[in-house]
Amino acid sequence: MLAQGKRFGLMLCTALLAASITSCGSSSDSGSNGLPASSRIGHVFVLILENEDYDNSFGASSPAPYLAQTLPAKGALAQNYYGIGHNSLDNYISMISGQGPNLVTQLDCQTYSDFTGTTLGANGQAIGQGCIYPTSVASLPDQLSKAGLSWKGYMEDMGADPTREAATCGHPKIGSKDGTQAASATDQYATRHNPFMYFHSVIDDQASCDSHVVNLDKLPADLGSVDSTANYTFITPSLCHDGHDSPCANGEPGGLTSINTFLQQWVPQILASPAFQKDGLLIITFDESNGVTSDSSACCGEGPGPNTLLPGLLGPGGGKVGAVLLSPFIKAGTVTATAYNHYSMLRSVQDIFGLAYLGYAGASGQAGFGSDVYTQVMPEFPAKQ
Repeated sequence: MLAQGKRFGLMLCTALLAASITSCGSSSDSGSNGLPASSRIGHVFVLILENEDYDNSFGASSPAPYLAQTLPAKGALAQNYYGIGHNSLDNYISMISGQGPNLVTQLDCQTYSDFTGTTLGANGQAIGQGCIYPTSVASLPDQLSKAGLSWKGYMEDMGADPTREAATCGHPKIGSKDGTQAASATDQYATRHNPFMYFHSVIDDQASCDSHVVNLDKLPADLGSVDSTANYTFITPSLCHDGHDSPCANGEPGGLTSINTFLQQWVPQILASPAFQKDGLLIITFDESNGVTSDSSACCGEGPGPNTLLPGLLGPGGGKVGAVLLSPFIKAGTVTATAYNHYSMLRSVQDIFGLAYLGYAGASGQAGFGSDVYTQVMPEFPAKQ
């Protein structure tokens, strides 16, 4: 009987390998039935791409077949996932704080300036305008650190040109013009795609910021073991590889073509990592649709905020962009039509780690990922701290 059990386990594990979701690791990595050994998700990876409508990215003629076909076949496709505003920066800030757009973040903070305003309104929204939020405005990194959980941001090209920004915790001098708004042939990092740089609670502690916000080239070594992989990992490709530029400053094609190449290089490394195979969740999505005039629609009850009447500049949101989610907790080929947005993603991460909801993540009617996404095993969520 034991020999038969082993043969059955190997057959099942081989089938799961074909889907690239789990591997035939030791029993500490996964159960003998191929399901995660842990009942909880312990490692979340977020990878953000740029400026594409859902139909462009996931349609039958998408120039990114790895994104549009290969990855959804291995996990879940969220067909009705939305950005929360235009332009880029307000979307990134929302992902780690639940703060909605203001008139300055909607314009991507051309000058790297402090947020002016000290009052918190409904849904934990800071009332005011500006870029870098004061320490009184909490963010996901604050929560994770307080809970004894690790986090890290990996930014491609950060520090490639040290005259523009540092290789760790890279941002302009406060009050100065942001020189990373456009790519150069040697450095395609954009501060506005690095949400951690917009919170004083992160950037004011230089040593901590330097250890938490690093170049993407540090990721492969950190993926080498469960212990060296952060509980929360945020990945931002360069302005070329996230699809923002087309063509790119260095001559690469950019757009969805370069997105496809980037994902083919990096996603297999994440999926093969011990942390992902043990209890991981990878979320791949876009910050916003392809421009203000393309799609400024919204979902999930999003409407005017205290700091701007139209989060999408010409509409209520950032448009439909879609998302792909992969995990041992998700059955291959899952499709969900449930509406989600960046606030939903933040809420879902906070569910996973038992953290209180921040900002619009806790708004009435806002929902996190549920059994429509977690179709293999519904993870256990710890009680809120």
